[in-house]
Amino acid sequence: MLSHSLFQDKVAVVTGASTGVGEAIATALFEKGALVFITSRHLAEIQQTANRIDPTGKRVFGRAVDVTRAEEVKNLFAEIEATFGSLHHLVNNAGITGPHNTGIENYDLDDWKRVIDTNINGMFYTLKYALPLMESTVGSEKNCIETTVVNLSAVNGIVGIPGISPYTASKHAVAGITQSVALEYAQRHIRINAVAPGYVSTPRINDLPPEVQNWMARQHPMQRMASLSEVSNTVLFLLSTLSSFTTGVVYPIDGGYLAQ
Repeated sequence: MLSHSLFQDKVAVVTGASTGVGEAIATALFEKGALVFITSRHLAEIQQTANRIDPTGKRVFGRAVDVTRAEEVKNLFAEIEATFGSLHHLVNNAGITGPHNTGIENYDLDDWKRVIDTNINGMFYTLKYALPLMESTVGSEKNCIETTVVNLSAVNGIVGIPGISPYTASKHAVAGITQSVALEYAQRHIRINAVAPGYVSTPRINDLPPEVQNWMARQHPMQRMASLSEVSNTVLFLLSTLSSFTTGVVYPIDGGYLAQ
């Protein structure tokens, strides 16, 4: 069981956290004692989420950051360094799915670019500007033995799903970048892992017609979707010292989907 003080006073960033999985992860970090920066492209929306998680405004900070814009990402980590001087945990959750049920010959070029720019370039920028601060945190804080990253992939970052090839390609890229960068930092006290959820019961999914939700649930051998807490608990495990010998892993949270 994760201790309620496991992340006490640690500085964390969760991108794409205005709702759903990102909000659940940010909430879990907050409840375990962390100071959490959460981001979205939309300022009003992310501020509402920050207030919902932490009405005091003392430990959750909403920031408007478009991860496809390198300068905005760079400025976020410059602010964190200037304010706290450290960064202990990063969760790269920002991402978009793009159109569904669309064959590659019919896929719009602009939609392709938006998915790739958000899901791959956005993660690249975040890692590029976060990791130097995370490495310096280990070097400057006496009691900090490591810092950690979790990237959000998906089951179709491991196998293919027809009709959504750009999203599938981008989530495969998340897995590849995770493994490569984990090797780069394996001796530099930064662990970098990814999770690969199946279908998750998010507010957006819950707005879909019941027959669509039932279809999603049936894709997993457990015959249901993951709960938000099941995803956030796994992410916090990988961020924590409980997984201290784990790096470069893409960890499925899929109710048996990949075992089929």
